Amino acid sequence: MSEKRAPVDVAAGVLIRADGRFLLASRPEGKPYASYWEFPGGKVEAGESVAGALARELNEELAIDIGTPYPWVVRLFDYPHARVRLHFCRVFRWSGHPQAREHQQFGFFSPHALPGGPLLPATIPVLRWLQLPALYAISAATPLGSHLFLQRLESALESGLRLLQFREPSLHIDEARPLLQQVLDRARAAGASVLVSSRHDSALWRLADGVHLTADDLAKAEKRPDFEWVGASAHSSAEIERAAALGVDFVVAGPVLPTSTHLQRRPLGWIGFADMVADTAVPAYALGGMQASDLQSAMRHGAHGIAALSAAWKADQWVRPDGFGSVSAMLSGPAIE
Repeated sequence: MSEKRAPVDVAAGVLIRADGRFLLASRPEGKPYASYWEFPGGKVEAGESVAGALARELNEELAIDIGTPYPWVVRLFDYPHARVRLHFCRVFRWSGHPQAREHQQFGFFSPHALPGGPLLPATIPVLRWLQLPALYAISAATPLGSHLFLQRLESALESGLRLLQFREPSLHIDEARPLLQQVLDRARAAGASVLVSSRHDSALWRLADGVHLTADDLAKAEKRPDFEWVGASAHSSAEIERAAALGVDFVVAGPVLPTSTHLQRRPLGWIGFADMVADTAVPAYALGGMQASDLQSAMRHGAHGIAALSAAWKADQWVRPDGFGSVSAMLSGPAIE
């Protein structure tokens, strides 16, 4: 049996415009997979950081100077010509107008409006992740009361909420089912998606758009549940690896900051969170004490976005400006469909 080839580290840039469209470029003639479309980038040279390599490659290929690259997901791919470790980073700001310095084609696309040519295999899973919004809200009907919660849900959906976990473990299935149906009616009218916590009976999972596995249920699962979207909770790097191996779409990791719902767990802090999600093969949401103002910190430390329970239902959380414009604008990115 031949030994596995040592992976080549590659920085890949996911340039995202304010309208949510992202840049794809075709591979130049003379390279493996010529004319296939991919996220631009290139090999990390000796002594370079991923961020430094990405800045250099995007300047060489597209004549742009990028702002802060946000670490996101790391995936290993075996191609006939090389085994690569792709460090995907999201970039929201750059200066200069992209130019085809390598005579490649390029353009800005969406997951539902892609270029006509073939996609590089490593590009395909990224298109799915790009449909995940920045906020993953967790329901709070029990502490708020169903009537008030549904009112606040309607306001949140109007403000751009597009992804929600239904998690009301204290409710019997006969109480949870009608409440879930009201949540689903409102969410689907707004184009949002609802995952049901695996704490609930599986009969409720089938009513929604997917399931969110607790860490315990993740450990017990032998295969990915057969739903369109599957999330999972994780409290360690090993659990994140387990989730990725199972094929979930994203994980929620934490607690990052002190929170009344995780009193038994010591907060990770941002450095601890970054260490936990470093090299994660699936997008990770930061959980635990999250406020709208934590979104940029979360992304700087490797998070896809933030998962919130209490703060998700406070309307004033989602109107203050941040470095990207308004948080509300970030939340209204591509919806899961």
